[in-house]
Amino acid sequence: MSISQANDSKSVAQQMAEAGSFDHRKYKSYAPLALRDRTWPDKQLTKAPIWCSVDLRDGNQALIKPMTVEQKVRMFQLLVKLGFKQIEIGFPSAAQPEFEFARKLIEEDLIPDDVTIQVLTQAREHLIQKTYEALDGVKKAIVHVYNSTSTVQREQTFGMNKDEIARIAVQGAQWVQDYAAKYPQTEWTFQYSPESFTGTEVDYAIDVCNQVIETWNPQATKPVIINLPATVEMSTPNVFADQIEYMCRGLAQRDHVIVSLHTHNDRGCGVAATELGLMAGADRVEGALLGNGERTGNMDTVTLAMNLYSQGIDPELDFSNVQEMIDVCTDVTDLPVHPRHPWVGELVYTAFSGSHQDAIRKSLQYHNEKQLPHWEVAYLPINPADLGRDYEAVVRINSQSGKGGVAHVLERDHGIELPKWMHGHVSKIVQKAAEDAGAELRGPQIKKLFDENFIEVPDGWDLRGYDLSNQDSQTVATFRIEAAEPLELKGRGQGALEALADALSQHYGVTMKVTQFDEHALRQGTDSDAIASVCVTVDGEESVAAYIHEDTTTANLQALLSAVGRAAARVNLTARTAETA
Repeated sequence: MSISQANDSKSVAQQMAEAGSFDHRKYKSYAPLALRDRTWPDKQLTKAPIWCSVDLRDGNQALIKPMTVEQKVRMFQLLVKLGFKQIEIGFPSAAQPEFEFARKLIEEDLIPDDVTIQVLTQAREHLIQKTYEALDGVKKAIVHVYNSTSTVQREQTFGMNKDEIARIAVQGAQWVQDYAAKYPQTEWTFQYSPESFTGTEVDYAIDVCNQVIETWNPQATKPVIINLPATVEMSTPNVFADQIEYMCRGLAQRDHVIVSLHTHNDRGCGVAATELGLMAGADRVEGALLGNGERTGNMDTVTLAMNLYSQGIDPELDFSNVQEMIDVCTDVTDLPVHPRHPWVGELVYTAFSGSHQDAIRKSLQYHNEKQLPHWEVAYLPINPADLGRDYEAVVRINSQSGKGGVAHVLERDHGIELPKWMHGHVSKIVQKAAEDAGAELRGPQIKKLFDENFIEVPDGWDLRGYDLSNQDSQTVATFRIEAAEPLELKGRGQGALEALADALSQHYGVTMKVTQFDEHALRQGTDSDAIASVCVTVDGEESVAAYIHEDTTTANLQALLSAVGRAAARVNLTARTAETA
């Protein structure tokens, strides 16, 4: 006997005792469906499904502290505002608060005419009877009846065979239909779920569902819903899609049956399984906002809806004010939203990487300049503004951030468009500060560093005035500078900036050269300020400064003076005496 055969013959308990608790041998792979002519891989989603929120049932029963009736009303009103037309409000036959909530919605006329509430019940007559009592007077409702059909549940929980389980489903369907007839004023829709569908033999699931469909006979009345829950996510999403396509082919009266999906997220693939299930032919989706639900949660309605939105498909749900949704959900569930939660997490539209920051800045600029017909921005699959977010947190700066990110923050928040040659100089200062702080830097902190290191005039280097004239095609200038003593310097060159460099070179006896220069308006209009940026070498020592002023010449000259002033300590500038001049 081989080692593998010996292991296979041992019980789970024996294997665990020998290998410890973390032993993969006690599990077996999920057998896929042999569907060779599957068609779903070639399908493309083109429209939103019928949405049903289960936040008030699945989402509520998963909470450590279930919602109060008042909190449920608040959640219900949020769901209505977001655009849900079908909302499962609970299990009114299972608990008094659930019953009272249903009565409150009905008696206080809190259900809009275009919204249908849904309630869940087991396939037991007394529970079905109480369910209808809870719904007395409602205009329209979905009664969702279920029983578990899986192999494990049949054998280990109920000790029943397939026929006995099927009879429970059919009897439950009959009771649902019979009690509905006692409340003719209500527009009823019937829904059946073979609970633990993914753990049920697919042909058996078809047989049970078809017996329920035959009981309700939707062809002669109105469409019914067959809901196929991945109560426990057991396989890869493609296997689930095969099951859904196979079910859609096998269900009786398919044109009169709405196929619904209810996936959980045990494997982290709840959304993916739902998307593939829709491609495989399903019509409807049950899910919860932000994935709230038992164990690892329900299918995340926000994620699926925004996935559709990002592909140019109207999700038929409105998440334009996503912060309001988050505030309500976190308040009534007492559950946080992960900062990396798809689409709506605090950090999903941020970029710490320098290369990402630079790409975002350039891409946004290109997008605006070219007026592209569709959103195509690097690292931003949608415009965060669509969700009520602004660009405050698109780029955040830490010690790992690059030149482009710092430049983007200054441009975005303060209208300061740095010349490209200046990015590295500013970034170096900001990165050093971030390293020293051991934390990210926000926009105001970055602006303060920029002002201190580039805008503020060093002591003794203020430009107090200047006079310019032209002689022999050159600018001849006199500059008045506040130094240790007021200075009046004269120079000449091809423009005011060169003339000032000449005057300073003569006065200090150094070699001075302007190597980079940029000047542009900060705002549109005749009264706009200009920002000038200068890079100068003083005896080979490079120095950079900038200055903002309404007069462009003043901005240029002061930027150069400030740059020289910042270099002064490093090169030990000393004025030449008359003897050395």
